[in-house]
Formats: sequence, structure tokens, C-alpha cells
Amino acid sequence: MGEKKIDVVDAIAAQWRRERPDLDGESMAILGRLGLLATVVGAKVESVFTAHGLQRGEFDVLAALRRSGEPYELNPSGLADTLMLSRAGMTGRLDRLEQAGLVRRIADAGDRRAIKVALTDRGLHLIDVVVTDHFENETRILSVLPAKDRKELDRISRLLLADLEREN
Repeated sequence: MGEKKIDVVDAIAAQWRRERPDLDGESMAILGRLGLLATVVGAKVESVFTAHGLQRGEFDVLAALRRSGEPYELNPSGLADTLMLSRAGMTGRLDRLEQAGLVRRIADAGDRRAIKVALTDRGLHLIDVVVTDHFENETRILSVLPAKDRKELDRISRLLLADLEREN
């Protein structure tokens, strides 16, 4: 078995052990690595979106419309709620996506005062390409872990997240 590689978190933990041996640094080390992972993985995920000319938020809108199923349309407030975004924030994203020809606003057949947001053919094609690249990228990111470790990581992260969400 190979030597354990010392990383920046190990170096910080060693400093705290030296300065404050009375404190247990295990939690700090685990959460420090999770924070670093979030930063590094976030950048790798974002790179797929930017390679296709999208920002993460724009991808999120297109993906929400795509996974809603045919006819790939939702009302703006439902879309904002799905993405946990303010109505004003949603308007800005929709404006950019509409200008790019990826979505269109259409009158709601059930209520002429309301509108729906729909993927255009171009938007549907783009999100299908981007989401394929996105899934492949995520698989590549996790490929260093054997299947049983991925399942264990999923179980542990699910447990931690459920407990933290319960506190809120």
C-alpha cells in the first residue's frame, strides 16, 4: 500500500495539533476536504457549461425545462421555485436565454393572462448535448472511486445532508 499523501488540510490540521493539542481536528479536516472538493468539483462542472456558452444558472433553467418532459414548458414562478430563485433572478435568466434563442415565452392556453416558458428546438438540442457532457464529466470525476466506495459516499453524504437539513 502506498504512502499517505500530505495535503493542505493535513498541514493545517498538524498546525492546530501543535498549537492546540486539546482540540480534536478530525471534523475540521473532514469538512475542510469537503469544502475543497466542492470548490474543485464546482470548477470542473462549470467548465462543461462554459464550454457550451452557458452559465450554471442558465444550464439549470434549460435542464429544469428538459426534465419536465414534453412539451418542455413551465410557468416562470414554478421554474423559479424549482430552482430556489427569486422572481427577479428568474426574469434575468429568462431574458438572456430568450435573447440567445434557447427559450421562448408563450401565452398559457389555460390562462391568457399568464405565460409559460418553453424550450425552443435549439434550446432542446443544446441542453441534450450539454447534459450528456455533464453526466460524462461527473462520471469521470468519480471514476477514481470503486463502485462500492461511490455507494458508500452517497450513503454518507445523504445521511449528513438529511441531518443538517432537519436542523433548519
